[in-house]
This record gives sequence, C-alpha cells and structure tokens, in this order.
Amino acid sequence: MAHAIWNLFTKTSKNKIVFLWSIHIASFVLLLPYFVIEVARASIPLQGYLFILLSMAFQMGYFLLLPYVYSHGEMSQVYPIMRGTGALLVPLFSVWVYDESMSAAGWVGVCCIVAGMFALGGFIKKDRWTAAAWRAITPALLVGLCITGYVMTDKMVLHYMSPLSLIEVSNIAYAIVLTPAVLRSGNQLKEEWQANARTIMLGTIFSPGSYLLFLFAVKLAPLSHLAPIREIGTVFGAMLGVLLLKEAGGVRRILLSAVITMGVIMIGFWGNP
Repeated sequence: MAHAIWNLFTKTSKNKIVFLWSIHIASFVLLLPYFVIEVARASIPLQGYLFILLSMAFQMGYFLLLPYVYSHGEMSQVYPIMRGTGALLVPLFSVWVYDESMSAAGWVGVCCIVAGMFALGGFIKKDRWTAAAWRAITPALLVGLCITGYVMTDKMVLHYMSPLSLIEVSNIAYAIVLTPAVLRSGNQLKEEWQANARTIMLGTIFSPGSYLLFLFAVKLAPLSHLAPIREIGTVFGAMLGVLLLKEAGGVRRILLSAVITMGVIMIGFWGNP
C-alpha cells in the first residue's frame, strides 16, 4: 500500500524528477552517518562492493526511467506492467540462482498475479497497442527489468549490510541520478514544494519505508515467494488510479485485481512445496 501511495503522488506531481529527488533527499541526509559508520566497521569483501555497485546501477536505471513512464502513461496501465515484470522474473531467477523452491499451487498463484497485472496494463486489448501506448509500455518494461535486477542483487547485499544501510545505497544512487536535473530546474523545486509539500513529506516516509519493509521480509522468507506477494501493491495502484485519478475501466480493473489477490493468497497459504 505504501508503495502504491508514493507512486500515486509521483504521478500527480508537477515535475516528477524534482518530486522524486525531494522525497529521497531527507532520508539520504538522515541515514548517511549511520551508513558511513556501518561500512567503516564492517569487513566487506570486494565481491560485496561489486554487488553494491550493481544494485546502485539498477536503481539508477529505475529512477532515470520512472519519470518518463509516468509522464507518458496512465498509472493504472504502466504501474501493473512495471510490477508484473518483476513479479514474473524474480521467482524464476530466485529458483535458479538461489536454489529456492515453490509448490505447484504457488506457481499457479504467480501466474494469476502476472496475468492479472499485464491484463491491467492493457496487453490483452489490441486497441492499446498504438505507437503512443508503446512509448509508455516499453520504458515500463525496462523499469520492470531494473526492479528485477536490484531485487535479485539486494538479497546478496543483505549478507554484507543492514536493510537501513541498503536503503542508503539506494538513496545515494537516486541522488547521483536526479541531483543534476534538479540543479538545472531553476525555480521548479520551489514550485513543487509550494504545490505538493504535503505529499512530498508523506512520500519521504512511504518511499524508503515501503522498500525497507520488503528488505526486512527478505531476511525472513524466500525471495521467490515475497516478490510476487509484494505486488499486491498493484491492486492498490489500480484502485487509486480509478478512484482518485478517474482513469477508465473501473469494473474490469476491479475484477482483475481480484485475480491478483487470489494469486497472492495462493502463494501465501500454499506456496511452500
């Protein structure tokens, strides 16, 4: 829910790059001393630093593409595509890379989630396959690949640092990517705060907080189970798009959200082999 809310705030912001920078700069400043102390005390091997840099690279790609996606597509279309790509690929790679396992019922649940997400994204409607639609769909798919990359990598990074420090790694990546554009934006930073100060402050909590909760969960359960379950946020995202942004297709999106929810329940109750 937290993830869907800060994505809604991003979609409705004036300057999406400025908004994204604003909701992460506070946690960047607050967590930096903790991060420096932990890294200084830890004996992180070269392999650990390579995983950290790889995670940062995926996070940079994610935040370079996200503003473009929300500028060219409806939230209830592009959000399910971004999240659905990760929900499909992370379990497949987790079983292969991390030797995790899932029951047949669990895989049916994954299929329900992925099918529901891509149906929400408009992949089954031929009239949505226009050149304009692909300008949003293609980068949304690339965002999904970035999500897959950093989620898979972060499971390894957690062997070397705490979830809080890993959040700061993400913040550093975002600052590197977004700060140059913010510096070039002139008065747009001031205008964004004047227009959306409340949502910026809420986003400052929801954005790092949503992923921090997921990182704590990764330490407790298999990644192949958690990644698709995490995408229950797509249901909230679709609902917010329909109810608050007045996007079309409300009944269909509610029914598809029920399919996704059923998939989450199947993984949660019957995912273990």
